[in-house]
Amino acid sequence: MSGPRRSCVPDAKHRQLHRPGGETTGVLRRLAAAVDDYLLVWVLGAVAVGLAIPPLAALKPLSTPLLAVMIGSVSLTLSPARFRGVRGRPLAAVLAVQTAMPLAALALARLLGLPAALAAGFVVLGAVTPELVTPTMTELAGGDTALSTVVLVVVGIATLATVPAATTLLLAGSVAVDAWPIVRQLLVSVVAPMALAVGLRARFPDQIAPYDDLYSSVSGVMVVLVIGIVAADNAALVLAGDGALLPVVAGALGLNLAGYVAGWLGGTVLGFTPGERVASTLCVGMRDFAVAAALLVAAGFPAAATLPAVVFGVVEMTTSAGLARYWAE
Repeated sequence: MSGPRRSCVPDAKHRQLHRPGGETTGVLRRLAAAVDDYLLVWVLGAVAVGLAIPPLAALKPLSTPLLAVMIGSVSLTLSPARFRGVRGRPLAAVLAVQTAMPLAALALARLLGLPAALAAGFVVLGAVTPELVTPTMTELAGGDTALSTVVLVVVGIATLATVPAATTLLLAGSVAVDAWPIVRQLLVSVVAPMALAVGLRARFPDQIAPYDDLYSSVSGVMVVLVIGIVAADNAALVLAGDGALLPVVAGALGLNLAGYVAGWLGGTVLGFTPGERVASTLCVGMRDFAVAAALLVAAGFPAAATLPAVVFGVVEMTTSAGLARYWAE
């Protein structure tokens, strides 16, 4: 995923437009650049539209296919060369720190006194994969993109176990949890599309590689659509003005910063290279809010459970863009 550069930083380097496909592909690349360079703006716009038009919540059944397209499209960029040269020690350390994120999420929810549905949203947020744009943010920050890419793939497969385990063990007694719908959703919308895309990339590299800079843009569009739908589903809660939003914002910011700190400290203590430390920081701090929201919807959690994902998406897109700009300077 180091090829395509997605950024919410407006002055990020734009793609070259003269690639295979002629003028039509050139237009697509201009549109893709508009998605990538202003992803934060699109996310904020989707949240605003969702809150303004609550009936869009009727589109919730589309969450699963949208998530599958999101995962599959960005996974098309995962060439075998991406997985070579990654050191085992940093990889193992980042994966170990990842496992603590659901616990950190639950601790924050308890500290803030959040109700069971919102606590469930935070636990799932902590248990899912790093944000799909993490490798791109890592590249923009001058970090080890290969490490962040491998972490994304390994954690994506591991979610078959970690997400059901986290929800069952940490939420038992507070929210009714049926692990099978979560596993089924992960198989259909995360593991299967990822496996298919990686297989296609390995089998047809010459046909797929020329369009690497478009795949993450397709994923970005899916992120915007998913976040708009779940925002609509939470419109009544957000607009009620009963004070429920502020603790969720505090929890989202706390979880994001806790992940950054844990990733950075782990990399520092274990003697990572500067690039590996950047990758570790972003991998742990950035959580895939769109995956979390779609999983919560498909698994039948209360609508309020997706609110942490909506808020976290806005928070992490802002902070990660700031970190990428800071490290790149």
